[in-house]
Parts: sequence; C-alpha cells; structure tokens
Amino acid sequence: MRHLLTVGDLDRPTATELLDEAERFEQALLGREVHKLPTLRGRTVMTVFYENSTRTRVSFEVAGKWMSADVINVSASSSSVSKGESLRDTALTLHAAGADALIVRHPASGAAHQIARWMDAWALSSGNSGPAIINAGDGTHEHPTQALLDALTLRQRLGDIEGKRVIIVGDILHSRVARSNVFLLDTLGAEVVLVAPRTLLPVGVDAWPARIAHSLDAELPGADAVLMLRVQAERMNGGFFPSAREYSINYGLSERRLALLAEHATVLHPGPMLRGMEIASPVADSAQAAILQQVTNGVHMRMAVLFRLLVGTQEAVA
Repeated sequence: MRHLLTVGDLDRPTATELLDEAERFEQALLGREVHKLPTLRGRTVMTVFYENSTRTRVSFEVAGKWMSADVINVSASSSSVSKGESLRDTALTLHAAGADALIVRHPASGAAHQIARWMDAWALSSGNSGPAIINAGDGTHEHPTQALLDALTLRQRLGDIEGKRVIIVGDILHSRVARSNVFLLDTLGAEVVLVAPRTLLPVGVDAWPARIAHSLDAELPGADAVLMLRVQAERMNGGFFPSAREYSINYGLSERRLALLAEHATVLHPGPMLRGMEIASPVADSAQAAILQQVTNGVHMRMAVLFRLLVGTQEAVA
C-alpha cells in the first residue's frame, strides 16, 4: 500500500491484517504509563483539513504522537488557502517541507485521489518518493479509516463480521461513511441493509452490495448491528424530509426501537450525534452503544494505517 484513498484499495486479507494490527497496537500500549512507541520516530505526519473535524483529526494526531512521529496540523482557514492558494500548491508545499504522510479532508469528492496523482507524478519525475496520502473524508465519496474502525468495533463486540447483518440508517445520500462501510463490510462477509427515505438515497445505490429498505421497525429484529448516520444538513439544499420531528419518528433510534434489537446487537454512530433526532440519549448512552469504543478504536486503527503506509507489514509494534 502506498496510499489509502478508498476501501476499494483493501482486499479481505489486507483489511483483516489492518484490524489485527490495530489490536496489536492496543495490546502494546496496555500498562504503559507513557503512551509512546518508537515505531514512527523521525517521520513527519501532516493533517490537512478543509472541513471541521473533532474525532478524525484528533485520533490521527494522537495516533501519530503515540508512535513518536512529528505531527503538524494544517487548517485551511489559517493557512495560505485563505489567500487563494490552490490545492495542488498546498500539497506540493507540504511535501517540500518534509511530509512523510498527508492526511487530507476536503469537501470535494475525489480531492485525496487528485493529490495522490500529483504526488505520484512528482515522485516519478524527480526519482524521489512522495508522501503517503490518507483520505480522511472527501465530500460525499469515502472515509476509509472510519469504515475500518467501525469494522474493528463490530469484530470486538460480535466476535466476527462474517455472516453478520448490519443495518445502516439515515442520510445515505450525503454520507461517505455509509459508502465506505457498505463496501468494506461486504468485503468482510457481512450482510448490509440500507434503511432510508427515498429522498436520502444516492443515484446508483441499487448497484451497491446492499439491500435497500425503508421501514426501520421491520429491519431491526434479527440485526446484529445498527449504524446510525448523522443527517448532514450542511450538504442539503432543499427539503429532503418534512421536518426533524418526522425524521425522528420514522428513522430515529428510540428506546422503543432499541428494545426490538437482540441483546447482543451493537449500536454505532460515527458522530457527531444529533441526540433526540437520529438517536435518543438513553440509547446513545446504553450498554449496547459502542460509540465511545469507536473513538478509542479510531486511534488504534489509524496507528495501524500509518504504520502500514510508512513502515510496511512488519508485525513488531513495540
């Protein structure tokens, strides 16, 4: 692996190896008074975020620092981007400044892929290797490390992903999390069901490896996991549903709906949560919810990704 741009870059053995590697990092950190491993000492990791983020940005920063990398955060609002600098010039500038990895979040779908093409072209012409590019979310396209940490959480909660039935609920249309999860979970052998109003399903969704449904109540019994999605109002330019109240009535995970799930079933949410609309507070705070576990796993999963891209497939993480 040179870059991680899409879950399509991952076959089943590679995805499983990354999940295993994340758990090895978790074990390597247990009992340490100081959370520091020497695995990326001397490497420089830069986060380049053109959109706001808490979980993804912080977890990448913590992951890099726990592996002794030098981590530099670049915010578009406080960089030369605000003066009109192009995405290409920003990427090449950070590469010239010594980045070994660029972690990119951008509102345009395909932005991380374009940066990777520029870096690969530069490396080919110069004879020097460019930085690894990690897609931390590009528009409504993909968010591969989120899908990986969700898969890790499901594996820890359910014991295995093969044959499990996972329901993804809500704003599928605008969700890069949904797209990445559908394809990764299918790669890992899960049955995926998408539940959403027709107005929140993207064109071409029928070609995804998932079944489409519109009644949440009908799908909850027999589910092994439910992934609730955030309603992305900032990407909406019109009325995709009548009101927040009606959305909650039809697609929110209430206490009544939680009772329809089996006891072992797990509730996920990529955050930030709109409590009371997408998910009731008692459900988000219940024992079946693994939302904070997802955050913790995000650090270990991103450690595994950085290690794989910058070091390789060595098993030693301590």
